[in-house]
Amino acid sequence: MNIDTLKTVLLWSNEKIYNKQSHELRYWRMCYMKEGRKLRNDFYERLMLSIADESSDAFLKDKVVADFGCGPRGSLVWAKNASLRIGIDVLAQRYILHFPTEYRKHDMIYVTSTEQSIPIPDGFCDVVYSVNSLDHVRDLLPMCNEIRRILKPGGEIIGSFNLNHKPDLAEPQKISENMLRKMLFRDYEIVHWWVSAPGPRKDHYRPLYDRQLIDPKGGEAYLWARAIKPIT
Repeated sequence: MNIDTLKTVLLWSNEKIYNKQSHELRYWRMCYMKEGRKLRNDFYERLMLSIADESSDAFLKDKVVADFGCGPRGSLVWAKNASLRIGIDVLAQRYILHFPTEYRKHDMIYVTSTEQSIPIPDGFCDVVYSVNSLDHVRDLLPMCNEIRRILKPGGEIIGSFNLNHKPDLAEPQKISENMLRKMLFRDYEIVHWWVSAPGPRKDHYRPLYDRQLIDPKGGEAYLWARAIKPIT
């Protein structure tokens, strides 16, 4: 590949990333206006506790908890027992610029990552959440490795994942159970692994809340999983 071709490829790649991020930012602006110039976060407690199969945030007592792909809503405001709450997002700085008053309400630290690197030390987090964020990542394996890297031995990954969903501009990654087992959860102890088909349009997690689990057989589904990183 000559230098001119390489430049063209890099420019095309950067333009796609820029368009993807602009699309996501536009989505959040629409939410902000629709919700009365604020961003709701009251639903996160039920959702994230259900994904973990916990009844309260007591399991996070004195722990460092992070949310990869957190968005600007304040996804960890409910986790009062945690010693530190970290939101990780490629667009964190841009969210702060566009929604500056929202961040002050969250009692969280926000960290801007890239799709290849999270600026957090090795083994820093006790718990890492990821809620429907990995399908937003173009280069999946490096990002999975980074999530694994920042988790301390004995720590837990807890996540919700869109399975077999058709890619689009904002969500370019089509994720399967096999990909997650190989990339994110490899050699981890699985605590639970729940898969179900989407529920009604405005309540697509209903089957998972009700533990109506199915084999998607390659069709669109949602996965809720929790796993422990080996100590040695």
